[in-house]
Amino acid sequence: MDTIDKLTEFFKEFPGIGERQARRFVYFLMSRNGTYADNFSQLVLDLKKEVAQCKNCFRFFLIKNNKNSLCDICSDENVDSSTLMVVEKDSDLESVRKSRVYHGKYFILGGLVPVVEKTTKSRVRIEELKKKIKNDEKVLKEIILAFSLNPQGDHTDQYVREQLREITDKLGIKISSLGRGLSTGTELEYSDNATLSNALKNRQ
Repeated sequence: MDTIDKLTEFFKEFPGIGERQARRFVYFLMSRNGTYADNFSQLVLDLKKEVAQCKNCFRFFLIKNNKNSLCDICSDENVDSSTLMVVEKDSDLESVRKSRVYHGKYFILGGLVPVVEKTTKSRVRIEELKKKIKNDEKVLKEIILAFSLNPQGDHTDQYVREQLREITDKLGIKISSLGRGLSTGTELEYSDNATLSNALKNRQ
């Protein structure tokens, strides 16, 4: 396998990128001058140096001005600790945060659960979520499951509910899901502010 093929394989691992698009990325890089490739490589290296993963919610955050192991949301005392929104990935969290319709804490599950899957616990952070709930049991009143409205998102919602039922029933914590302000098939990452607001208001 030559360098073009190897780099193509790397780009194919990006979300939503297939063989043809991945190869186009490679040829684009080759068409740029040497400085562009050098800058690109340096930015990738800097990204790994300047970003850390929050020990509490598993969100990636810039550590330049933050010496803590917690991100700015988890360390903010003004954030509503009585609600916890569970999302698939960082981009979903950022979409909700930009909408300014939710003011609680978050937890990044790390993925969705495939409808047919035998190694689910190795794909998502369900055990870490249980641990967080137990740690926050004195203040936590509601867990909001905010996944994309598609078969995999619905299956993940059901899986998480089943996994948490024993803990939430014991602690009296409510579990809700986003309402149908979101159209079926919608990915949370691409929802507009009004849609997210309606989905949160209509959660059940």
